[in-house]
Amino acid sequence: MPKQSFSRYTLVLLVGIGLIAIAAYTSLTNGSFDITVRDVLHTLLRINPSPENDLVILEFRLPRIVIAGLVGMGLAIAGTVIQGITRNGLADPGILGINAGAGAAIVIFMFFFQGKLHGTGWWGIMTMPLFGLVGGLASAVLIYLFSWKNGRIDSQRLILTGIAIGAGFSALALFLTLKMDAKDFEMAAVWTSGSIYSANWKYVVSILPWLIILIPLIRRSAYTLDLFQLEESSVKSLGVRVERQKGILLLGSIGLVSACVSVSGGIGFIGLMSPHIAKRLVGVHHNRVLPVSAVIGMLLVIGSDFIAKTVFDPVELPVGVVISIIGVPYFIYLLFKAKA
Repeated sequence: MPKQSFSRYTLVLLVGIGLIAIAAYTSLTNGSFDITVRDVLHTLLRINPSPENDLVILEFRLPRIVIAGLVGMGLAIAGTVIQGITRNGLADPGILGINAGAGAAIVIFMFFFQGKLHGTGWWGIMTMPLFGLVGGLASAVLIYLFSWKNGRIDSQRLILTGIAIGAGFSALALFLTLKMDAKDFEMAAVWTSGSIYSANWKYVVSILPWLIILIPLIRRSAYTLDLFQLEESSVKSLGVRVERQKGILLLGSIGLVSACVSVSGGIGFIGLMSPHIAKRLVGVHHNRVLPVSAVIGMLLVIGSDFIAKTVFDPVELPVGVVISIIGVPYFIYLLFKAKA
């Protein structure tokens, strides 16, 4: 690896981590109840802790920041993998309908167990990602089948099919939420729009095993993702079992999306924007793109969540809405750029 390139990569990572720390600090100390740095340090180090600061920092704000960071990381890495597999810069778990498939499966889970789990029990929280995985896989299989043409996946059909299937799953989720009682409907409606306002440490525990297992698996396949940017015949000539590797990577990315959707709802565009920004900063090699994309995804979600909860205070926007305000223009820009 060239020394200059390595230095740039390291600098980008350090700057990104620094910005994440600033965003987390800002989110932790600001809000309807402002807290000083001294109060934060005393609470975290257990120096004369107060019940009020414990409640605000440890129960409300800190788990929310942690969940935002983990969700941003997971969605960004999943988006990087999907763009690498499909060789399509417009691919994204949300645009392709994988988010919608996972979300619809979780809404089905909420619908049939409504009033029994209340969304906060350990069994319910740990099971929701599994339902999301089934829904994400169902969506991916349908997209794969309808996008297959002349022995390969057609990139244009991939996007159109993903949008159509995503709309179908979203309609199913909406239909089921309308059948719920008023309390469950409100919770499901906020959740499907992409929100982490109810984040707690149980959600952190439920998502962590998925990230710990799947991210290293994907990271080890960074070189394979580089090879996938070549023609498929060239990749096969190098001895790579293309379909098997694609299947493993796709399954890993769907697992990440399902775990993230189970705790944050349908947050889109992170998997679209993060890889593009990362590639502009550190080049196209996935051993660098994956970590930088993860850092950018964390920064986007933590920053957007702070905006969502403070700009219109005391009214709180779903973080998915704030990210969409940024993501939709960016998607249109990429669309026009792809046509040029």
